Amino acid sequence: MPAPDALAKPVVDYAAAPEHVAVIMDGNGRWAAARGLPRSEGHRRGVAALRQAVRTAGELGIKVLTLYSFSAENWSRPAEEIDDLMALVKQFVREDLDELHRSGVCVRVIGDRSGLDPEIFRMICEAEELTRANDRLTLVVAFNYGGRQEIARAARHLAEQAAAGRLDPMSIDAAMVESQLDTAGLPDPSLVIRTSGEQRLSNFLLWQSAYAEFVFLPIHWPDFDRAAFELAIGEFHRRERRFGGLTARTGS
Repeated sequence: MPAPDALAKPVVDYAAAPEHVAVIMDGNGRWAAARGLPRSEGHRRGVAALRQAVRTAGELGIKVLTLYSFSAENWSRPAEEIDDLMALVKQFVREDLDELHRSGVCVRVIGDRSGLDPEIFRMICEAEELTRANDRLTLVVAFNYGGRQEIARAARHLAEQAAAGRLDPMSIDAAMVESQLDTAGLPDPSLVIRTSGEQRLSNFLLWQSAYAEFVFLPIHWPDFDRAAFELAIGEFHRRERRFGGLTARTGS
């Protein structure tokens, strides 16, 4: 991670914002603990930061914003905390979906939907259907999501097609695998941001992030505001993106 002073002066090129930014929203619990507050308050403040991030992404001209909201591994947390998180998911959809729709946001949810609470499953389907035609910003919510699990599902689908004789196994290539991922049809993220200072992917967009730039911010998610978003994008624009070659490529 660059030294704090190297990140102090963001250089944001609004005309060339990254097309797809993915965010690992980390640190709600630590934010609350540092203030002597319950973890539930950290999650509640995290939702407020999420709303701000969506607004900022639209204002900056980002076309796809992917947020890691709940991982497949998060089910191991205490039942009370999971209940609080699920209640916040429902509240967010009820209170924010209409505004997202009016703002031209297309909602897309990735992750394993099998076994989800029926109410949450219904709300996910309704959100996607209502906003399907919107094109100002695509908000991808990774819910009950794991990158390894996603790749395994894609491999299983291709194996099923091959076993049924509909697919020659020798024809399987990277593009075919991508077509079976939850993110099929979306560009790969150019920038992955993680808050809280942790420097790992935590099973997030493992395939899609092969050539992404990573910016790790030493702030907890509830403190992620427009300035922090601009700071991360400024750092992104300082990078030389060579995609395995010798010459830097331009573009997002």
